[in-house]
Amino acid sequence: MLRQRTIKQLIRTIGIGLHSGTRVELVLRPAAADTGIVFRRIDLEPVVELRAAALEVGDTRMASTLQSGTAKVSTVEHLMSACAGLGIDNLVVDITAEEVPIMDGSASSFVFLLQQAGLQEQDALKKFIRVLKPVEVREGQGAQEKWARLEPYDGFRLHFFIEFNHPAVDATGQVAEVDFAFDSYVKEISRARTFGFMQDVETLRGLGLARGGSLENAIVMDEYRILNPDGLRYDNEFVRHKILDAVGDLYLAGHALIASYSAHKSGHGLNNQLLRALFAQPDAYEIVSFGNVAMPAPPAYVRQLGQEWALN
Repeated sequence: MLRQRTIKQLIRTIGIGLHSGTRVELVLRPAAADTGIVFRRIDLEPVVELRAAALEVGDTRMASTLQSGTAKVSTVEHLMSACAGLGIDNLVVDITAEEVPIMDGSASSFVFLLQQAGLQEQDALKKFIRVLKPVEVREGQGAQEKWARLEPYDGFRLHFFIEFNHPAVDATGQVAEVDFAFDSYVKEISRARTFGFMQDVETLRGLGLARGGSLENAIVMDEYRILNPDGLRYDNEFVRHKILDAVGDLYLAGHALIASYSAHKSGHGLNNQLLRALFAQPDAYEIVSFGNVAMPAPPAYVRQLGQEWALN
């Protein structure tokens, strides 16, 4: 029987936004069963609540941004990824600025915070979205083509291919696959950092982006090499970070997916389009729970949730 989860007690942190460079305070609070994950802009009057949901995503430039009227919360994907990896269904996130803090550029700081707060099972069954038929979205043509796909699968598996034509990236693995029946989110994915290129920094900052980026919260490269003195955390950290992002973007579905996800050069925008395409086809998915032995849960979630619970 797989039950919903929240955290045992509130926990706080302070950081800066990767794109805004703004100082932001974050408070993670327990939430009742079936609340979902809700962001609250407590710096606004009145306070504005933004539900973590695919259909609430507005801007996807460089990050996934929730929007309600003129109120926004951007760069939600790393915190959402940590929640997905730890199986947290219900959480209230109080935030004092427009952007979730970048922390070290991965999801590991959020994993640490959530585990410090403690995980609490709730008296309600966890809900899953089971994909029943393939759904795919594509952009571009030829060498510029990008695509993302969901297919039926008894578990949760992600396969990702990147292509940046940069010597530092090309020297690492550009293809990765994780299957949470066998792989630990915390150990294999959560520490992979975001990355960027020095030659893009001026352009991005002219657009109001990357103002808080540094070697402390991103892998940074010049035209030839990685500038971070400590190098990479994983041999294929670049593509693992894209998987980390995808886990977070897909958790904006509202529940964990029972599916296989595969992608070629996808990003936040295409991941959101994929969920919207899924929800536009009612016969492509169903909502399920696992409350008795007659309907066993996928081994991936039984193992993953038990494993991450043991790490708590």
